[in-house]
Amino acid sequence: MSGVASTEVSEVSGQSLSIGEVAERTGLSVHALRFYEREGLLVGPVRRTSGGRRRYSSFDVDWLLICVKLRESGMPLADLKQFAALVRQGPGNEAERLRLLDTHQRRVDAQIEALEECRTVIAWKVGVYAEHLARGEAGGLWDPTA
Repeated sequence: MSGVASTEVSEVSGQSLSIGEVAERTGLSVHALRFYEREGLLVGPVRRTSGGRRRYSSFDVDWLLICVKLRESGMPLADLKQFAALVRQGPGNEAERLRLLDTHQRRVDAQIEALEECRTVIAWKVGVYAEHLARGEAGGLWDPTA
């Protein structure tokens, strides 16, 4: 998406947000927002006031919320940069975008599966301890001197 389109979204919605307001809405720090901009993670340039203050559109906020979820789910920064670059390029590279997202989804699915296995072991161990404590027989559980 071009900077012009981003500007148009902001003007149409009538919403222009400061960096502090965007930080509050996205959960990103002001420092992180500047980093995202510097690293090319946004799909359009951030507008500036005549005094040089950043002004974000609702489109910018929506994009940042997606970025937050992709990063929270472990998407590598390099992949997020590539995804943003593809979106900036516009139509015609949707297959590449899909490939990036599909790869990430498979990685997240594998993480979820591994965590579910961990949860099963933890739940079993909680049950063992709860059962022993309920019977008053907690002594000897993982006792290295036994």
